[in-house]
Parts: sequence; structure tokens; C-alpha cells
Amino acid sequence: MKIRKIINQLDPYVPGRSQDEIANEYGVKKEDIIKLGSNENPWGPSPNAIKAICENINNINRYPESNLKDLKEEIANYSNLKSENVIVGGDGADEIIEVLAKTFIDPEDEFIVPLPSYMYYEFIFKPYGGIPVYGKWNIEDNSLDVDSVLKAISERTKVIFLCSPNNPTGGIITKEQLETIIKATDALIVIDEAYYEYSLINNTELIDKYHNVFIMRTMSKVLGLAGMRVGYGLSNPKLIEYMHRIKPVFSLTRTSYSAALETLKDKEYIEKSITNGIKSRDYLYNELKKFKELDVLKSYSNYILMNIKRTGHTASEFSKELLKKAVIVRDCTSFKGLDEYWIRASIGTLEEDKKFIAILKELIK
Repeated sequence: MKIRKIINQLDPYVPGRSQDEIANEYGVKKEDIIKLGSNENPWGPSPNAIKAICENINNINRYPESNLKDLKEEIANYSNLKSENVIVGGDGADEIIEVLAKTFIDPEDEFIVPLPSYMYYEFIFKPYGGIPVYGKWNIEDNSLDVDSVLKAISERTKVIFLCSPNNPTGGIITKEQLETIIKATDALIVIDEAYYEYSLINNTELIDKYHNVFIMRTMSKVLGLAGMRVGYGLSNPKLIEYMHRIKPVFSLTRTSYSAALETLKDKEYIEKSITNGIKSRDYLYNELKKFKELDVLKSYSNYILMNIKRTGHTASEFSKELLKKAVIVRDCTSFKGLDEYWIRASIGTLEEDKKFIAILKELIK
């Protein structure tokens, strides 16, 4: 049995650890675990989504919706665009990334990623023959090094990934910076806005202004549907039509479709999720900044990246000490562009945030 060469060479993607894993390994109660490792919405989904899921349970013997007309219209309204600007994916934004790879990448084509950033772009694109070329994200001031991206562009560049707010750093890319890169190339500029609601920044106007802009979003964060796996992309109708040629027809389940639809209609829930998320993030940032042993980056997302070198521990060691205290954070050693001293903590409820800070005080003292 022979597998493809590129699969043998591919570094596996390292996701955040689950509560079940931690409970079993460290002998802590699952209900006591504070999960701050996966950038989720800690307040749960919309009650309307739960109700819709329950109402559709008895229909799971039937295939789900295929054209997703109602859902596309709701997403279009939410994004101030039209339904022909929308494509919906059933494995979160990850499916959208894969459809982009299938649509644009031939073997030996290049794609650009400023490091550090979300590693799943590379994980998906490399098996399709894409060659990663790296730009730079400046850790010092948590900003994109635009010149590094411009210098990386070649005749073989097909796609440029620009994550804003950037995962894992939480920094944003300004509209001026985005337009500088967009104007410099005919390559597709993918603006990953998975966390855009927390930044209160919106770049959808660039879709009408430029032909090579694609905005990628998810319903796993503010919208509280990480377990339902719903993502979407926004672009010009021509590009969306090309992507629909290759996208799986039934990638959303009946339950994920109905949950997404009802969540978008629940404006009160969405507003409350954004408000609570920003409040939690700002509380964490202000408390973490009080530790002289931590270098904390300002974040416009629902997570905070920090360097813990002055604690005398590596990220791996420090993360394990937190696990013993039933706190899950993200050891960021696997992120290219970061060394072994960075961890990322996502928002919790205010009660969870306070427990996390109290545990940090114990460990660092």
C-alpha cells in the first residue's frame, strides 16, 4: 500500500484538547474544567438554535437542504450583501478553505501565509500541490509586515491568506494594508474574518471594489455553533459560482442548517454574544497585564496570546501545570513563527475568567 508522498511529509494539524481527554489524563472532574483553548463561545448557543435542532431530529432519515436558499439569504442580510455573494460550508470555515484549494490550486502553485497565523491553510493546501511561501507578522507590535507579503508575491502566487483578527496573535490588518496588497496582485486575497465580530471591523465593501477578494467567516465563534460546523464565504458571484461547481452538495446536515438559520434570526442573542465576548476579553487582558512575568498582546478577537518565558517555564510545561488545575489553554509551540514560550487563552464566562486569573497567581507565585 502506497500513500501519496505529500501525505507522508505533512505535519499533522494539532487541535485544542478536549475536556474528556483532560479529565481522563489528569483525574479532574469534567464539570470543573475551564476550557480556554479553542476560542469558543462559552455562553452556549442561541435557545432558538436548540429548539430548531430538536424539531429536526425526527427528520434525519432524509437528506438535508441542498441549495440552502433561506440560509444564504440570512447570511447575506447579516453581511449586507446579496445571496449570490454567499457560499456555505458544512465543516466550518475549514470546508471553505478546502473548496478554495480545489478551485484554485494546481501542483506547484504558491500560496502566501504571514507567520504566525492559522496553520490549517497550509494543512489543507499542501495536499493539493500548493507550495507555502511565508510572509511575516510582527509580534513586537502585533501587526502585519505588509512589505514581507509584497516581496513574497511571484508569478506562481495563486492565493494570499490574511487573517484579521489574526489567529493566534489577535491583531488586525487595516483596510489600507489590505488594499495595498489587493492592488499589488491578481492572486486571490482571502481575508479570514472568523473573529471579525469581536473587532467591530467589516471589510465586505472590498468585494464590490475588487475582483480578487474573498472573505471567509464562521458560525463557530460569536454565533455559538462550533459543534454544528457551519462556515461561509463571501465574494463576487462569478467566483462563488466556480466554487459551487466543486463544493459537496450535502455538506450541511439538517440540524446544522436549521441551527444556523435560527441563530442568524436571533439578533438579541448575537448582540449579547458580542458584548459579553468583548467584556470578557478586555477583563482578561487588563488582569493578565498585571503579571510582570507575562508579555501580553493586545487582542481584537476572543483570545489573548502571551509570552511566558519569564515564568521560567516553556509553554508545554506551563500548559501542563494549568491542566493539573483543570484549565485548558493552547500551547502555541505548534504554530510556525512562534517559539516554545507562547500560550493562547480564549475567553470564558466572567466566573471562569476570575478562576483562571486566581490559578495563574498561584502558579506564577
